[in-house]
Amino acid sequence: MTIEGRIDRRALLAGIGVAAMAPRGVVAAAVGAPLVLAAASLQESMTAAADAWARKGRARPVCSFAASSALARQIAAGAAADLFVSADEPWMDDVEKRGLIVPGTRAAFLGNRLVVVRPKGARGDAGPRVPLARLLGGGPLALADPDAVPAGRYARASLEALGAWDAVKARVVRGESVRAALAFVERGAAPFGIVYATDARASTRVEMVRVLPDSSHPPIRYPLARLKASASPDAEPFRRFLLGGEGRAIFRRFGFLPL
Repeated sequence: MTIEGRIDRRALLAGIGVAAMAPRGVVAAAVGAPLVLAAASLQESMTAAADAWARKGRARPVCSFAASSALARQIAAGAAADLFVSADEPWMDDVEKRGLIVPGTRAAFLGNRLVVVRPKGARGDAGPRVPLARLLGGGPLALADPDAVPAGRYARASLEALGAWDAVKARVVRGESVRAALAFVERGAAPFGIVYATDARASTRVEMVRVLPDSSHPPIRYPLARLKASASPDAEPFRRFLLGGEGRAIFRRFGFLPL
């Protein structure tokens, strides 16, 4: 979707699907609530954090999930959001270089791991004795777009470091986000995919067959920051909640790693 000029809060809600993903009544009650733009891999965990915040009697944050690349472009186009959680540092760097985050509010937030998944119940030896290039090189391999989306960039770096990229690059099926890559595997459109460990954990339709070494790719870090476009009085309190012990415990419950 091409967006020109400044995007107001209502247009953002309609344009990137917040209303479709939010529980009933959230959008109607969202006046003054923080609008959080979060990486697609945070769907379950950030939703749980928003629910926990609402249980404190605060306006429930409205969450929009997409690839970090897409969200960063929305912010650059003038999205009137409050918080941004990227799945990597480079997309947050891009937003910060444009002068769009509040100084002093950027913080390293969460970590994750990369895993190879396949449809649950699939047959065939996928154990550690099978070389990675042979395991993944025989058919489509689902990845988030390795040219733009953090999960795909981490995956390509790992495959290059492990000597498997040349065997798979011609067979990569690109998803617009890590959840799109996961969906290819869930539907059986690809026999294998590389996603975050938290994505594999969130799905009942795939099984994890291999964990890729942390040393084979840049550290997976999710930075969090408040945006200068923020208008919600709850934006900063919610940011602090996410970074605090109670907030971090929620994300650990969903498999994210502390930094």
